[in-house]
Amino acid sequence: MKLNTSKKRNLGTRQGAFTLVEMLLVLVILAALAAVVVPKFAGRSQQAKETAARSQIANIEIALDMFETDNGYYPSGSDGLEELVEQPSNATSWQGPYLKKGIPLDPWGNGYVYEYPGKQNNGGYDILSMGPDGRVGGTDDITNWDNTRNN
Repeated sequence: MKLNTSKKRNLGTRQGAFTLVEMLLVLVILAALAAVVVPKFAGRSQQAKETAARSQIANIEIALDMFETDNGYYPSGSDGLEELVEQPSNATSWQGPYLKKGIPLDPWGNGYVYEYPGKQNNGGYDILSMGPDGRVGGTDDITNWDNTRNN
């Protein structure tokens, strides 16, 4: 029995490359998948940062309440949060640091705004993240008082 060597040679010389049409088809499929998937994940990043800011504000609130329990007053002034990390001279019962890793920056790299006495929380304190725009005010601020963004 004799094998047909001419067919064997033709099969061996064929290259295993993709045609231009096949490559374009793959690119179109990938672009369609990206158009569907990317927008779904893009909003998740912003949502995750907002959740992280709310968690950090809650941690700062706990630290402030512990400070008040130990010392009988809340820190005041624009740098009041510093008293959670470094003992103020007038705090004789200070049991800190109340924030072990220091005062965090919000997820957008800005410091939290703290006011005592609070303008929004009468008899309490206000804590605010300026949100993605980095400015106080507007609908993107994350706060410790009731507003439409925190519900």
